[in-house]
Amino acid sequence: MKVAVVGHVEWIRFARVERAPASGEIAHSTEDWEQAGGGGAVAAIQLALLADEAHFFTALGDDEIGRRSRAELEERGVRVHASVDPRPQRWAFTQIDEIGERTITTVGSKLRPRGHDENLPWGDIADMDAVLFIAGDVDALVAARRAPVLTATTREVENLRRGAVQLDALIGSGEDDAERYHAGDLDPEPTLVVTTSGALGGWMQPGGPFVAAPVPGPRVDAYGCGDSFMAGLTFALGSGLEVHDAVAFAARCGAAALTGRGVAPQSISL
Repeated sequence: MKVAVVGHVEWIRFARVERAPASGEIAHSTEDWEQAGGGGAVAAIQLALLADEAHFFTALGDDEIGRRSRAELEERGVRVHASVDPRPQRWAFTQIDEIGERTITTVGSKLRPRGHDENLPWGDIADMDAVLFIAGDVDALVAARRAPVLTATTREVENLRRGAVQLDALIGSGEDDAERYHAGDLDPEPTLVVTTSGALGGWMQPGGPFVAAPVPGPRVDAYGCGDSFMAGLTFALGSGLEVHDAVAFAARCGAAALTGRGVAPQSISL
């Protein structure tokens, strides 16, 4: 099975703290580390653990952390197709508190792949079983629609509105105002809308509520759980699973990511 992500990368600098500081406070970290992350990268790493091939269409900064990001993603099994952007690679500072919640501050512009960029093999999209659209311009969205299954995040709703393509699934967090979706926001309407609510599970439209999957081990941190959920749903729909089973599989991917440190998708069996 061949799958792809169209999206962005952020180089993440993690720090574990007792709690995120309030305004004017100073927090002291007990641990720190760095990894390639961001929504697109996390989803691509998750898909590399699930599929035979996981391709990632992205843009990377022409600097050291852009090159480090590519190297790490390739080491983790992702087939990276990246244009080089003259702007610095976006990075983020992420604090992980004592209960594993993450607080993120991004630095720099989000580098999005462009569908008219001839340096990217957009023609290969037609050979994919499923594609997840996380970030990109309208041309990239239209190119992604060549796949038999196309899912997307509500984070890019403006480009989704302008692209006006039929989505097989639209996925967003009900706990994040920036990811809320209301019926009528897109035309045509997505075939399936999935709203996640962490430990409460979430809601499918159509389909109704679904329950969260049990966490298969000690909770470490919440970074990338939503991105692993989106990747899992994309893989499951591309595999031909019925919607309820696909969402249940996605929930297992999201729950498993809670048990790893930082960017830590887990291998899950259908």
